[in-house]
Amino acid sequence: MESPRTLPAVAAPHTRTVADVAAALSAPPGGLGAADAARRLAQYGPNELAAAPRVSPWSVLAAQFRNVLVAILLVATALSAFLGHAVEAVAIAVIVTFAILLGFVQEFRAERAMEALRSLTAPVARVLRDGAEVEIRARELVPGDVLVLRAGDRVAGDARLVEAVNLAAQEAALTGESEPVDKRLEPIADAHAPVGDRANMVFAGTAIARGRGRALVVATGSETEFGRIATLLESVESGPTPLQRNLDRLGRVLVRVALAIVAVIVVLGLVRGQPFVDMLVFGIALAVAVVPEALPAVVTISLALGVQRLVRRRALIRRLAAVETLGSTSVICSDKTGTLTKDEMTARRVYVHGELVDVTGVGYAPHGTFERDGARMDGHDGLLALLGAAALASDARIVRGETDGAWHVHGDPTEGALVAAAAKAGLDKPDLDARFARVHEIPFESETRRMTTLHATPDGVVAYAKGAPEVIVAACARESTAAGVAPLDEAGRQRILAAAQAMADDALRVLAVATRTGATPENAQRDLTFLGLVGMIDPPRPEVRDAIATCERAGIVVVMITGDHPTTARAVARELDLLADGQVVTGADLDAMGDAELARRVAEIGVYARVSPAHKLRVVGALQAQRHVVAMTGDGVNDAPALKKADIGVAMGISGTDVAREAAAMTLTDDNFASIVAAVEEGRGVYGNIKKYLMFLLSSNIGEIGLMAGAMLAGMPLPLTAVQILYVNLATDGLPALALAVDPPEADLMRRRPRDPRIGIFTRPVVALMLVGGLWSALVNLALFAWAWQSGRSIAEAMTMTFVCLVVIQLVNAYNFRSDRLSILRRPFANRWLNLAVLWEVALLTLVVYLPVLHAPFGTFALTAVDWAIVVAVALTIVPVLEGAKALARHGVFGELH
Repeated sequence: MESPRTLPAVAAPHTRTVADVAAALSAPPGGLGAADAARRLAQYGPNELAAAPRVSPWSVLAAQFRNVLVAILLVATALSAFLGHAVEAVAIAVIVTFAILLGFVQEFRAERAMEALRSLTAPVARVLRDGAEVEIRARELVPGDVLVLRAGDRVAGDARLVEAVNLAAQEAALTGESEPVDKRLEPIADAHAPVGDRANMVFAGTAIARGRGRALVVATGSETEFGRIATLLESVESGPTPLQRNLDRLGRVLVRVALAIVAVIVVLGLVRGQPFVDMLVFGIALAVAVVPEALPAVVTISLALGVQRLVRRRALIRRLAAVETLGSTSVICSDKTGTLTKDEMTARRVYVHGELVDVTGVGYAPHGTFERDGARMDGHDGLLALLGAAALASDARIVRGETDGAWHVHGDPTEGALVAAAAKAGLDKPDLDARFARVHEIPFESETRRMTTLHATPDGVVAYAKGAPEVIVAACARESTAAGVAPLDEAGRQRILAAAQAMADDALRVLAVATRTGATPENAQRDLTFLGLVGMIDPPRPEVRDAIATCERAGIVVVMITGDHPTTARAVARELDLLADGQVVTGADLDAMGDAELARRVAEIGVYARVSPAHKLRVVGALQAQRHVVAMTGDGVNDAPALKKADIGVAMGISGTDVAREAAAMTLTDDNFASIVAAVEEGRGVYGNIKKYLMFLLSSNIGEIGLMAGAMLAGMPLPLTAVQILYVNLATDGLPALALAVDPPEADLMRRRPRDPRIGIFTRPVVALMLVGGLWSALVNLALFAWAWQSGRSIAEAMTMTFVCLVVIQLVNAYNFRSDRLSILRRPFANRWLNLAVLWEVALLTLVVYLPVLHAPFGTFALTAVDWAIVVAVALTIVPVLEGAKALARHGVFGELH
């Protein structure tokens, strides 16, 4: 039976008073009664995400057969079996089966994102029922329930706060906000305020960072902000990759060519009086030659080897085709928190004794220096007093992980930044706590906006306070200066607050620190001595700037999309050179833009802030509409729909949620934006190798077909047997093609512009090179066959010379087509696998020519040394011909190189 639909209980509850919300929900102060709760559960439905209809495994399997190349290969299998070549038929069948099973496994796993999203919801919730606090299953939560919230709880539904005591929620997974959000009770006037600005609400799927409170549930299930993301994720369709589109296009062309060849060969044969069955069999053999049977295997092997190399470069690929898609990426839309930044609060600047001091180092590692005007300085008494007081007035600890060796914070991230800054000055928090024992504390509250601790020292009880600058400075009567303690007047207070505002304008979170000697719990928060200011931020990763510069050289645009504040986004973007025009577009700005205006401006906007999941989807869609190949990076639940919508989603492996990882095609195991650059290079290399394979193979096929068609038009005997054609197509082409799949990347790969996915593999220069190579091969082989036949040699010897020459030309072409622009003479033997493949093929060819038992099935003849000299000389003419064609391509004669 279908579950009742969850309905919105209150519109825009953040704009209404607590009394209004309670009245709209008919919610009594002591919580719902059991009967009322049961009735509401029946009305609104369970508090869970609606299960999406599961895709049948059989339908996923059937979809694999709709691939054009798979269909061609199935036909090729049947034709090979019809011709009596069981080995070839079995080989092609194995390739088909492998391709089908691989696609089935990948696609069947692709929809697991919804299951991971459901696992994030709270399994239980504490509520008031009939005036008593009880614990219920989260799915039984209904609008009108009163949630009881404590530090560490995961929120089970969207709720309007009715009580908040020092309450803060960690909402990074939902909004991208890097710091816990302080909560308050007052209504918010803006009905369309972003989720991150609704400070009087708590949201399903987020966690309580500190404090306690109560909240009136206003939405459950699919109607929560969390549920809306799930709905977006269900509605997003992943499109085919550029490679899939190109290969499907190639497959359709090859089908037409194969059918045309069969028809032409049969008609020409009948005109010349050849038996119909003989011509049909021969036409089918040529048609099979047109089809690149090894293509799925080569593509799969190329992608799989790329995946293995990426694992060594800190990236995991869930979908093989994502490797190639990375190579054609033209825009990377990156989340800020945890992707461009470390998601670790770091002290960047302090104000002490009237001077600004910069702090180096990133994250919670106790490594860094203090600099004034760019010059390194030692910690003086004022700096040590400031940082020691800040550390003593904090509860957080920094510890080094036993497994990863990285530094982590236990406690509030802001306090972790203070403790790390003190450690950089040589002040160890455990040592400070041991020397100056805490005897009392006045905890931080959102109303007072400060925290004070009292410590036993050799000079008596001393109080240390930290908090908002305006609160701490107002409580100070004195300040610490280089000359000692001095009175603090109103002008001095304004000077300090101006310094705090200047730091805040740089997107730093600023705390003031003060002290008092002879402190008691009663006087500890007045008549203080000001020690200084500390400015903190979640800083960019040190390696990200270089990674972005590499992307720019490669023609890739990097765009920041974050749920964080515009001021913070602007500061980080400037530090990374992402903000050329200084403009930050907010979610509200996007709402005010029509689709036409966004389409006009989207290519120019470098930073989006305070955006929702729907905004991210809209930006990705606008970029894709302009033919960009978009990569989207992110780590939170809020990123999942855009990760799935993008051409390639890139999730963070350490800080990322299960939802993001399941929606993404690639996961960075080190959460490092710089790893994307390595992935892009790998993707370009993989695509380049697939192009090399196709140039090599199709040029060879053009040579084969041109040779046979030319002989028939000239009225000569057929220069190759059907078995020889199949041997060349399945054996000779196979191993060199596979070796090209592991060819080293070209040196200038990351200095080229991204490929236009509309152009595909077969650009005019590529087609020109294939035609030149194929037609020259057909021409010289036809000339060789005609000469050998007319020179008095037997037809078997003439055919064998032509067969061997064709094979040698193709082996040389495997080296020629290692690049569509660089000379064969530039590091010609750099691919050791290709060298081994060619040696193996030469050995096989020798056996086919000289082993008597193989003469009958292959129609070959033992060649003389003179025959070999003629064959090799003719075959090597392909080198100067293709070198000339490449020179013309480099000069743009055939069009632009891609």
